[in-house]
Amino acid sequence: MQDSAVSYRGAHIDDRQTIVDFQIAMARETEEVDLDRVTCTRGVEAIFADPSLGRYFVAEQGKCVVASLLITYEWSDWRNGVVWWIQSVYVRPEARRQHVYAGLYNYIRSLVDLDDGVRGIRLYVDRRNTRAQEVYTRLGMNGEHYQVFEWMK
Repeated sequence: MQDSAVSYRGAHIDDRQTIVDFQIAMARETEEVDLDRVTCTRGVEAIFADPSLGRYFVAEQGKCVVASLLITYEWSDWRNGVVWWIQSVYVRPEARRQHVYAGLYNYIRSLVDLDDGVRGIRLYVDRRNTRAQEVYTRLGMNGEHYQVFEWMK
């Protein structure tokens, strides 16, 4: 990877294979889960086919995508607006501890600040992923308000 400035942008369909690779690596690394590549590929492609499901963003260093995240949407009747959920965060190991995620998060925050219909940003993190929790705290997010419960088929 070339040492150069990092830029941020919305992902495009040509990024899909990199994003699939990131998701498979992230699941294995953070939750010790082996994702099925075919299912994951279909899931990533579904986002590009139907933007109402969400939107991917990437960080590039040189011509290499070094990080990605997915935004999905939650309607909040309390706030009469949308809350963006950050999901599927991945930063290549060689790009970690270089503030790449912080830059990507700040890019997302700037988009939220420009859109009166978006009320805020949320994310969930595996309790065991303390490194990520430290990063989110440094960026001004807090995990004190809600606890996420789930049921998955």
